[in-house]
Amino acid sequence: MDIAHPLRPHAIGLVGFDGDDTLWKSEDYYRLAEQEFEAILGHYIDLHDAGTLQHLLAVERRNLKVFGYGVKGMTLSMIEAAIELTDARIAARHLQQVVEIGRRTLQHPVELIDGVREAVAAIAEEYPVVLITKGDLFHQEQKIALSGLRDLFPRIEIVSEKDPATYAGVLAEFDLAPARFVMVGNSLRSDIEPVIALGGWGIHTPYAVTWAHEADHGVADDEPHLQYAATPGNWPQAVREIEARAERAATA
Repeated sequence: MDIAHPLRPHAIGLVGFDGDDTLWKSEDYYRLAEQEFEAILGHYIDLHDAGTLQHLLAVERRNLKVFGYGVKGMTLSMIEAAIELTDARIAARHLQQVVEIGRRTLQHPVELIDGVREAVAAIAEEYPVVLITKGDLFHQEQKIALSGLRDLFPRIEIVSEKDPATYAGVLAEFDLAPARFVMVGNSLRSDIEPVIALGGWGIHTPYAVTWAHEADHGVADDEPHLQYAATPGNWPQAVREIEARAERAATA
């Protein structure tokens, strides 16, 4: 069912927001975990020659369909990569330290990116909004609760993957055509490309740190359905600009 909203414009009917590294900081803690992981492996191998993080990334990618996204999958992949890279020589005490890296990462504080609450609140005054975030259900629920943003989102979707089928399913529940949907996020691969593929719109706000897996995408720099916003403070204006473009497209 479509969301009722007294001030909903004609062209855009829903604005979606990503969570990690769009609303709150996340990747910083994963990078810290990788540094601690490398420090442990430094007891066994030459880090300059081993390509430790490249190996870890390869393990994480092949495990995504089994473990999914998030800290728990990262931790299991770290254990697997550590065993492989050390030819199974890694001591149990060091494997325990890898587990503790995962535990600390799951317990990291939730720090909002500057200007997020004000920007989301401003957009929510004019448009229905939804939070669409991917990852481990328990951890994502915890971060949403700690973020202090729960009151701004009447609807929250925690998904295992962000692809065209996932977004199409969410929009079907709202009875909304993709051309009336805008997605705001830091990842061109996960937040923007699938939505544009459906005929929707994307607002891209890059984060300072990006996971290598998310850096691979097929979005052209001159994609007409893509709007760039340097900071969350630019989101309301970006949505208004897309609204104008979508209105013109609808009446053309």
